[in-house]
Amino acid sequence: MTRKSRRMMTIAGLGSILAVAVGLVLYALNDSIVFFYGPTEVIEKKIHVGARLRVGGLVKVGSVVRPSDRMVEFVIGDGNNEITIHYNGLLPDLFREGQGIVAEGRLEAGQRFAADTVLAKHDENYMPREVADSLKKQGHWQGEGKPDAKTGSKP
Repeated sequence: MTRKSRRMMTIAGLGSILAVAVGLVLYALNDSIVFFYGPTEVIEKKIHVGARLRVGGLVKVGSVVRPSDRMVEFVIGDGNNEITIHYNGLLPDLFREGQGIVAEGRLEAGQRFAADTVLAKHDENYMPREVADSLKKQGHWQGEGKPDAKTGSKP
């Protein structure tokens, strides 16, 4: 075997090892990838029940119901469609009706969503970029200016 062929075999071997490593990393990350959708996108795309995703929108005024101490149900909307979210846990201190939130969890039948995490905005100038973009798409954006790409805050 010549020196050139040995070098090519070594490069091919290292390339295949690298390809397998990249494939394993992507396979491992597959379960942790979570996509963001607004209520209208969830309904229009007909996402299958049980899918893990993030939904965001404005909490509908008068929709917050607390059947027990830690259980809470509320409705979020983007102006066109609404999704009922139920969450078992403590809500963030800044959670309020009429404010933007993002909930992470699993989609259930009948436009219901079982959240395991609820994130609320952190001050009056912040709205998650995805929620702001969704509201802009639907024509319901009420903020001034465009949200900052990194922080989501308005200039």
